Amino acid sequence: MLIGKKNDILSSEITPEAVYLNRRQLIKGAAAMAAYAALPVSAQAGRGDMLFKVAVPDGAYYTSEPQTPFDDATSYNNFYEFGTAKTDPAKYAHALTSDPWSIEVGGAVAKPGVYHLEDLLKGVDIEERIYRLRCVEAWSMVIPWLGFPLSALIKRFEPTSKAKYIEFTTLYRPEEMRGQRSAFSTIRWPYVEGLRMDEAMHPLTIMSVGMYGRELPNQNGAPIRLVVPWKYGFKSIKSIVKVRFTERKPKTSWEGIAPEEYGFYANVNPEVDHPRWSQRFERRLPNSLLKPNRIKTQMFNGYEDQVAGLYKGMNLRRNY
Repeated sequence: MLIGKKNDILSSEITPEAVYLNRRQLIKGAAAMAAYAALPVSAQAGRGDMLFKVAVPDGAYYTSEPQTPFDDATSYNNFYEFGTAKTDPAKYAHALTSDPWSIEVGGAVAKPGVYHLEDLLKGVDIEERIYRLRCVEAWSMVIPWLGFPLSALIKRFEPTSKAKYIEFTTLYRPEEMRGQRSAFSTIRWPYVEGLRMDEAMHPLTIMSVGMYGRELPNQNGAPIRLVVPWKYGFKSIKSIVKVRFTERKPKTSWEGIAPEEYGFYANVNPEVDHPRWSQRFERRLPNSLLKPNRIKTQMFNGYEDQVAGLYKGMNLRRNY
């Protein structure tokens, strides 16, 4: 978020100071301020002074693969609410008001309600997890996310025995999200995604509130998004405003648009091609015509040891 001089900003556009400071104190309380020079150069580039130092867990939450530069990760995105071109989110997402923010929780839970983001962040341990993000268009990134397990929130809401799935909904605000008011959009807004309960409870699944040591940029899903690293990127829904626990599998946005191309599970599987291109290889960002940075796609995006058991006995070609 950019901070301007007082006389540069209209009074109607100023976030209440108490709300603004409270959120940042909650994040800073979970991650101590780090010296700029102590961070890797790749994590410093292109950012301001809101930097946080957090512990990097071992094993499944970490990859030694080179991280995608911050500028690439924040300028080449899919966020159709701001346009279909990969550069549209970075160009137009500044219009999004992400503070204050609240999330409506409903369905098969004992504690439904509308929760302010600051209240949801209280008591959670924010940690850094370096995950791969693989998109169905055959490009990928390696991003250091700041977040916490989704399971921590699920337990707080106390789902009932009827809660078999979780449905997530993105903000619908066409006056700020120009893609939602486009006459050429094929998506029925708002954007909807979903997970099976055991997928949502898996320790790899996180709610992210930041990346590269700072709060999420608008184009990357501010102020809170889902990250499910073994699935294609469209499952990791951005700018979440509603979470609903259901007994039946929710119908997701891309299933409604192109069910023959984008299934509910969206597990990264190099053996199942998209109808219009192969999934066997991917282009790791950054890349260029002369340096395509083409690598072989891994089953479950490299997390097979951790998540394959969730799909034991399932036909992963039919349940794509």
